[in-house]
Order: sequence, then C-alpha cells, then structure tokens
Amino acid sequence: MRADAARWRAIDRGAGFTLLEVLVALVIIGVALAAAMRGAMALTNAAEDARLKLLASLTAENRLLELRLARQRLDLGQSASECDNGGVTLACEQIVKSTPNPFFRRVELRVFTESGGTRRQLAEMMTVLPTNQ
Repeated sequence: MRADAARWRAIDRGAGFTLLEVLVALVIIGVALAAAMRGAMALTNAAEDARLKLLASLTAENRLLELRLARQRLDLGQSASECDNGGVTLACEQIVKSTPNPFFRRVELRVFTESGGTRRQLAEMMTVLPTNQ
C-alpha cells in the first residue's frame, strides 16, 4: 500500500502547471484578445465610415434632384445648410457658378460631417442646370 501512495505522489508532482507557466499562458491569451479587439474595432469603424459616405452620396444626389425639379432661378453664390438623412445630420455646402453658356449654371454640392470641431468632406457632386428652368 505504501508503494501505491508513493507512486501517486510522484505522479501528482509532475502532472500540474507551475504558477509561472499559468501566468505566461494568461499573458499570451491577453495579448491575443487585445489584438482581436483592435481588429474588431477597425472593422466597426470602417463599416461606420462606409455608411456615412453612402448617406452623404445619397444626400447630395437628393439635393441636386430637388434643384432640378424645383425649376427656380439659380443665383450665383455659395450657401450652407444642414441636411438630415438616415438619422444623421450632415452639413451641405452648395456653390452655384456661371458657365460659358449664360443659360446654364454649374452647381457643386459638398457634404461634410462635423464631429469634435473637425470637418470632414464625405461627398462632392456637380451638375449643370438651366438658369430659368
């Protein structure tokens, strides 16, 4: 019976992990999880950026279509307004310029996002419209 007890003690001593081995494994797992979280955040930010650019493009197209259908006189100059689309408030800047043909105007529309005091352009579109539609 003593021989069996001695054999089990010998097996028990070699069968576990030391504290150092456990800590090294936890550090490796922690680094891997941190890298995975950083990758997930990068994907989330990229998806949000793509969504904002899509909404900005749709906003610009809608605004230019509104101008085309309004059939109102286009005065030269620049104007800015807020544009809402998809629950997001964007800043729209409209610039009306003359063309070599006096019966047409060049309309440029830029869409920006403003966050934290910084302004970033998301979309820019241009069209040519008659002066007196």
